[in-house]
Amino acid sequence: MKHNKKNNHLSRKYSHRRSMLSNMSCSLILYKSIYTTLSKAKELKKYIEPILNKLKKNNLHTRRIILSKLKNKKIVNILFKDILNKIKERNGGYTRILKAGYRKGDSSKMSIIQLVDYYKYEKL
Repeated sequence: MKHNKKNNHLSRKYSHRRSMLSNMSCSLILYKSIYTTLSKAKELKKYIEPILNKLKKNNLHTRRIILSKLKNKKIVNILFKDILNKIKERNGGYTRILKAGYRKGDSSKMSIIQLVDYYKYEKL
């Protein structure tokens, strides 16, 4: 039976996967777009969408919850000062995944994950 198998473990232990997703989230917030493999982008989307949804409450409790997930005060300040104004009216779908071909070395599927309100859709 396939119970509790909805997450892709990305061939990593829990602590490594959690810290990798936290670091990728910080990079996505800082640079508004990152280039990564498709499976990592899909997992990052599952990780960051609830964080951005909690951001709308804008109180001390949510700030502390988000800080516990991201582990970087500067990134949390960027979230509450800059990104909150952009996503205030949006009800979901804060990120977009664009497929970007295959990596030359091992032919893994590559993609670009972006914050929706910062980029217009462009075909690569």
